[in-house]
Order: sequence, then structure tokens, then C-alpha cells
Amino acid sequence: MPFDPQSSAFLATCRREPTERVPVWFMRQAGRSLPEYRAVRGDGSINTAIANPDLATEITLQPVRRYGVDAAILFSDIVTPVHAIGFGIDIKPGVGPVAEKPITSADDLRRLRPLDPEADTPYVLETIRNLVAEHDIPLIGFAGAPFTVASYLIEGGPSKNKARTKSMMLDAPELFTSILDRLADMAIVSLTSQVANGASAVQVFDSWAGCLSPDMYERYVLPASQKIFEAVAPLGVPRIHFGINTGELLALMRAAGADVVGVDWLVPLDVARQRLGPDSIIQGNLDPVLCLAQWPAVADAVRRVIAQNAGEPGWIFNLGHGVLPETDPAILERVVELVHAEAHLGGQ
Repeated sequence: MPFDPQSSAFLATCRREPTERVPVWFMRQAGRSLPEYRAVRGDGSINTAIANPDLATEITLQPVRRYGVDAAILFSDIVTPVHAIGFGIDIKPGVGPVAEKPITSADDLRRLRPLDPEADTPYVLETIRNLVAEHDIPLIGFAGAPFTVASYLIEGGPSKNKARTKSMMLDAPELFTSILDRLADMAIVSLTSQVANGASAVQVFDSWAGCLSPDMYERYVLPASQKIFEAVAPLGVPRIHFGINTGELLALMRAAGADVVGVDWLVPLDVARQRLGPDSIIQGNLDPVLCLAQWPAVADAVRRVIAQNAGEPGWIFNLGHGVLPETDPAILERVVELVHAEAHLGGQ
């Protein structure tokens, strides 16, 4: 069935328009928890799976079929563009993105050449075209925010305190700014190509921005994120900004130009609205760990989140971060059913 944007509760909510139900989708929604996902993924590299359009299409659609969500998120990764240009970064199972040779000096900037989506990531574009032809709900394209991607390139892999990244930020601000600027350009080109091929919305993942104080975020990180949101604004699709541990950064994240701001489980929805303003559109915010509990406890937690929203328009239900691999898919099915049945927005 062809996708009709006018019938999408997700897209309407992104515009703060009235909807018949609260839309739901899950970040990392296949989440490595679906048995059908594990069956088709096998033991190969995630980069190999992303580069296979038929496989990536199937993995994207699996949670849509299973959960009945209101939007699909493209199966890809925030470091896919950097991997595609040959920087030297891989995604190690159980670890995450790992850079073979981290950035240490200005000489390394030459390794961050511009992205050419048609030449470098044609498989991503083919996957999007496949999905647009096959599904009847909106597809969310995405990119990694410059700071979060840069942290992997500077640290060499996941890091708890981002020590090297923060040190470079302070000791070599020109180099740090140049890295973020190049990554911003890469994100802009990638997101533009995704929308051109059929993505109906985009999300910028700044997963690790929460390690920064508001002052450091505003001074060193906000300009690059702002550059992305301003550049993709003419595309006319909703723009979502997401991070975790970002309760103190919410207003700044919205100031970057996002239409929708993701809220993690550490900030109640009503408090988030106070920080973002009365006309804000928010996404979140059930703690993904709570989905490991038995259904009565999960249902109670979902209802508490619904109550915190208090019927305010402009709310997309989601977890505060990605689905955990050990999550029982049946629990997420029931979460979607409960939200669709019990969550109502004002003005309807």
C-alpha cells in the first residue's frame, strides 16, 4: 500500500497537529531482541548487513510488522558515512564503533573527505527506495550529530568520560571545530540524500552530548548541530534531536533548530515541557530497562509516562534510548497496544 503522509499520526504529531492516537516508535527498534532479526543477521559484521539493501530492508520492516509502530527507522548506523569514506572505523560486536587510527592532529583531517552518497553509500539509498515502495508508514532517516561521531573518532571507541574529546575541545579548539564542521557537512549531505530518496523525517542522534555542561555544549557543539538543522530545514520534513542525559541541555537542543526534541527517562515529560516551552513537541521517555520487568510493572510504568504528559499535544511515545537486546518482544507489542488504547491528547 502506498504511503499517504496525510494519514500519518507520527508526521501530524511532529507538526503539533491533532491526531486520533499517540504515535509510537522505538529507537534501535529491531533492538537485536527479535528472533527473526537474529535469524537473518547471522554473525557477520553490521556493516555488511547495512551494505545489503535487501537485508537492510527486511531488518527495518521486522519491528514494523511485529509491533505495529507508527514509523520505521532506517537500519543503518551513525558511523556508516565515516566508514564509507574509508576513515577506518568498524563496529565491533559488544563494543561499538572502533577507530583504527584515532584523530590526534590536523593531519588527520584529510581522512575526513566529503561524502558522496551516490558513490559512497548507494546501498543506503537503495534500501530507502525499497522501504518507501514497500511500507505504508513514514520512514525516519538519521545521522549522527558531529559531537557524538567525533567522540568515537577521537577516543578510538566508546568512552565513559570522553577525556580525549574534551581535552581536544579545550586544548585545540580550532582542530576540534574543524572536525565537527566536516562531520556536520557529512551529515547534511547524508540526510539530504535520504530525504531525496524517500525518508519522511530525520533524526540527529547526539547520544553522548549529555556528558557536557550547558556552557561547553553551547560554546563548542551547538554551532555544528545548528548548521545541520538549518541546512535540512528547506527539505520540509520534521527534524528530531535526540540525546541521553541531556536534561540540562534540552532548551539548547531545541535552539539548534529541531522540531521535535527527544527526552530521556531522567526528566519527567511535564518538566521537559517547562524547559522546552509550551508549544514544544517531545519524544520519549520510558526507561528501556523497565521493559525487562514483568508486564504488570511495565504497564504501570507506561501509564505513569502517559499521566506525565497530561494530554498535551505534540507527544511521540518512545523509549528514552534504544531497545535492549534482552527485551521480550511480546512486552513491546503490549506497550504499543496500551499507548494506542489509553494515551489521548488534548484538543481531540
